[in-house]
Amino acid sequence: MTYNKACPRNALRISPLAVALAAAFGPAVPAAAESNLAPVVVTATRVEQSSFDLPVSIDSVDAAQLRDQRLGANVSESLVRVPGTVVQNRETYAQEQSIIIRGFGARSQFGVRGVKLIADGIPASTPDGQGGSGLFDLTTAKRIEVLRGAFSSLYGNHSGGVVQVFTEDGPARPTVGLSVSAGSYDTWRAAVKFGGTSGAVNYVGSFSRLESDGYRDWSEATKDQSNVKLRIQTGEKSSLTLVGNYLHQTDNLDPLGLTVAQVRADRKQANPAALTFKTRRDLDNLQAGAVYDIELTPDDSVRALVYGGSRKNEGYVALQANGVTAIDRDFQGVGLRWTHRFGNTLTLTTGAEYERAQDDRTGYANNNGVKGALSRNEINVVRQTGAYAQAQWDVTPAVSLSGGLRYTRVSFDSEDHFINGTNPDDSGSVKHSAWTPTVGAVWKLSPTMNVYANAGRSFETPTFIELAYRPTGQGSGLNFALDPSKSNQYEVGFKAYVTNDIRMNLALFQIDTSDEIVVNTNGGGRATYQNAGDTQRRGIELALDGPLGGGFTGALSATWIKAEFKDAFMTCGGVSLAGGACTAARQVQVDSGNKIPGIPRFSVFGEIAWAYAPLGFSTAFEGRWNGKAEVNDANRSIGNNIANEVDSYFVASLRAGFEQKVGDWKLSEFARVDNLFDKEYIGAIYVNDQNGRYYAPAPE
Repeated sequence: MTYNKACPRNALRISPLAVALAAAFGPAVPAAAESNLAPVVVTATRVEQSSFDLPVSIDSVDAAQLRDQRLGANVSESLVRVPGTVVQNRETYAQEQSIIIRGFGARSQFGVRGVKLIADGIPASTPDGQGGSGLFDLTTAKRIEVLRGAFSSLYGNHSGGVVQVFTEDGPARPTVGLSVSAGSYDTWRAAVKFGGTSGAVNYVGSFSRLESDGYRDWSEATKDQSNVKLRIQTGEKSSLTLVGNYLHQTDNLDPLGLTVAQVRADRKQANPAALTFKTRRDLDNLQAGAVYDIELTPDDSVRALVYGGSRKNEGYVALQANGVTAIDRDFQGVGLRWTHRFGNTLTLTTGAEYERAQDDRTGYANNNGVKGALSRNEINVVRQTGAYAQAQWDVTPAVSLSGGLRYTRVSFDSEDHFINGTNPDDSGSVKHSAWTPTVGAVWKLSPTMNVYANAGRSFETPTFIELAYRPTGQGSGLNFALDPSKSNQYEVGFKAYVTNDIRMNLALFQIDTSDEIVVNTNGGGRATYQNAGDTQRRGIELALDGPLGGGFTGALSATWIKAEFKDAFMTCGGVSLAGGACTAARQVQVDSGNKIPGIPRFSVFGEIAWAYAPLGFSTAFEGRWNGKAEVNDANRSIGNNIANEVDSYFVASLRAGFEQKVGDWKLSEFARVDNLFDKEYIGAIYVNDQNGRYYAPAPE
């Protein structure tokens, strides 16, 4: 199996078949049997409902789309099929993947920013809003839901949306499975999955290991992951679910971004600075949680959640001073939710949440890849407290109203322990809070056609990572002057069944943001941030999927977005600061009307699949077309830093495989080729890099 990798140019490379051996977890449901039913989702309203009847944009990616004939290790393999969503793959596990929803998250220098991540009810984002999709275990995932727009604000501190993964239940009888995949660049992944039911206990779990030499030089990686879920039926109408997840990555190497000239000379090379400073990351993340559900009456149900964990992260960046950062984090949280149904027409949900994370952060000199003298020592604590209420009222059989209100408070406290004659006490604290209301309505024109609209407000605080450094020339310590951004979101949409089986979703949205948080300087893995003025994002999303007859199925998703700055502002983004501070002479104006960098102007995904049941054969052709994107706020080259916008590109994939059943065993084999037509393109952008290292090439 190829992991988003293809053959060297002018050569044909045949990747080994990826083989999966697994005992059947139950009879497979043909796609055609389900296609006329909209997915049941819970993220939008916190209760199970058909996505077709909700006044929001929400999509569900099922287990087959996450794993079948794929490596099954990264969300970029499957979330590409969700409109409004772009996943940037930097081709390094040291940086993780970046999820961009409706233009939010593009500024993230690593991981996920501006999008709330949740795994089985447990946040995979810190209270300040930084997350990592690498925590999602796709081996046991039942589905991933992607909620976009105003209603996501009912989950707290973010702007773009909510991405939530749900682990499947175990099968009725004990079952074990093994999958092994291998492909280009010495990439391989092995996973063991088990599950079953014993009395009142249902269980499922997995262990996996991934290794890869990487497409680019200095990008080797290993990833060990395990996930376990136990559901205990504690009573006739109550259950306790226990979940645990462990992620371990050792010496994941980071080749950094390249300049235009470096891409043209050798797109597979590591940036020379990566080799000098031995840029890399070690990560350990362990978390566990318990969810208790009880139905008190036929109309009342309660859910209680408690979780905790630890995370150790050590990263080497391309700087000598403070070029090694070590974070030892403990985190925990609780939540309580009550749902009451007033007959068959009104449902009310209220709840409260508390999250806390404490980072013991130290910094050291990076002496060409060797940890040097201590240069930073502090304890950072962030807390998020939230209370919310949301309701759905079926006014008539044809009209339904939804709405909600949330109060969120986020506090930051930093205690500096590195104080000497030249380094003052930089301790400090700041608090941010906001009310975020949202409202929506659905008008059912017919049993197969719905029109909806929604509006709401969201807010997004800076993260501790974005607060970590003040802009050059403003002294040491955290940048507590950085304010949250606030967004007013509007959306209208149309949902319909074009035929009995083919479903269509169409959405038009506009998002007006004030105090947008933008990258001010960015070099060597260290970035500073500032508030710009107003921005606006306007776009259209379209999705079509369903059976086409004759064993064929099809899927199409398309997004067009115009994301631009509405106010001019000054920035140092893209300006090399070597040899001096960001003085007025070094600043650059970002003009009103400039495009927000890192956001493709359009993205299109299409898939045609065919299955022939008598032979157990299936195959599919996938295509992905992304539009141009800017690399810095100035939308132009600055000084010696050549800033070419990233060109549009089209890449295709082809996959095929067989499946057999032998007694109680199910066997499957497949082969897959990504980037079928050998396209050279940029897979991710390092926004506003001050040395012009904007580009992360994708495998050709």
